[in-house]
Amino acid sequence: MSETGKHQYNPEIMEVILNSIADGVFTVDENFKITSFNPAAAEMTGVSIKEALGKYCFEVFKADICESDCAIKKAIENNKPLLRYPVSVIRADGEKISISITASALKDEKGAVTGGMETFRDLSLIEELRRRIQGTSTFEEMISRSKKMKEIFSILPRIAQSDSTVLIEGESGTGKEMVAKAIHHLSPRKEGPMIAVNCGAIPDSLLESELFGYVAGAFTDARKDKPGRFAQADGGTIFLDEIGDVSPALQTRLLRVLQEKSFEPLGSTRTVTTNVRILAATNKHLLGEVEAGRFRRDLFYRVNVIQIYLPPLRERKEDIPLIADSFIHKMNLISGKSITGLSPGAIRAFMEYEWPGNIRELENAIEHAFILCEDALIFRDHLPDSMPAQNGSGEAPAVGKTLDQIEGKAIYDALVRHDWNRSAASRELGVDKTTIWRKCKRLGIQPPDGMPK
Repeated sequence: MSETGKHQYNPEIMEVILNSIADGVFTVDENFKITSFNPAAAEMTGVSIKEALGKYCFEVFKADICESDCAIKKAIENNKPLLRYPVSVIRADGEKISISITASALKDEKGAVTGGMETFRDLSLIEELRRRIQGTSTFEEMISRSKKMKEIFSILPRIAQSDSTVLIEGESGTGKEMVAKAIHHLSPRKEGPMIAVNCGAIPDSLLESELFGYVAGAFTDARKDKPGRFAQADGGTIFLDEIGDVSPALQTRLLRVLQEKSFEPLGSTRTVTTNVRILAATNKHLLGEVEAGRFRRDLFYRVNVIQIYLPPLRERKEDIPLIADSFIHKMNLISGKSITGLSPGAIRAFMEYEWPGNIRELENAIEHAFILCEDALIFRDHLPDSMPAQNGSGEAPAVGKTLDQIEGKAIYDALVRHDWNRSAASRELGVDKTTIWRKCKRLGIQPPDGMPK
């Protein structure tokens, strides 16, 4: 073939092509420094082309896989492209968005790797549509389809804009600190510090100095001044977790801080003023503690300006599959596994369990399962022994061994994605609803307790 018949690389033509693509595209050299960055990438990330060029890709994208599971690095090591991989990235303005990425190695004419290329597509609109279809709501890192939680999500932005003290009540593991972080992040104080103190984890003799600090000579080992948590939180938010465990003596000092926004460090006669917003949380019924004489009534009314009650997981079981799915996605990124979800038996066990440890216990159960699971699905046998025993029905067929098993897996996955709505699953699979019902009956696929039959 003549020289003119060969495809010639023309940088100008390539630039025109890249600039006209709606998907974000960037390339990196062998050191993972960005060598090209198209306008769509700049728009999605909020980082200009000029700012991006020459930076390490992880400095620009801040994705949840950058440090542990780099897509380009994986594509290079496996010598094959990584296709449509869902991840989350943080834009320059701090907004977290969902994207789907495809990564591949760049090679010269001799086949030597010279860098990598990644294309990505914004999935935010798709995620929002999916949530609307499923009736779910998200707020910061929290997700729910529960009516009670949706009501909380709807008022949190207004609560955040005020400077009032907030009391968050709920059992251990219900996500009280996540709510506190969301309030701070949405508040006018978001640029200031958020200081969290677990009042139940610190002995009362140390908690006072931890909160208010001390001056040199206040006690034997106090060789120099040390600011307390209230001083450290100045201009921001202090989160007093498990405030119900604070002793009556220390409650008196806290009352003064709430009333006068001032305190004295231990060993000092100098009054220190503080500009902080106070968020408090407890796993106790604080009004009951007041009636029992264990908590000051005047402090209760100072703390209880705005009250948020987080329901336990057993009162919003419709959220269990959603939350479990989010933890599975997180653990896949950490472990490098590709577990697709829970089997019907595992879901049934989750739905029948009372979850005394709430969301924290659910996360632990998923982590436990990841250690034992070598399959595409998490089965009942992979779960902690505290889960209800399997009753022998409803488990999804094993994956990929027979036509029935493959078909059963596809039906099961579609039903889980659509919350066991057979009409929606049949539309996705392109079959009649009665066909879905018939095959589920034949293959023994049943929804977990609490889900529509």
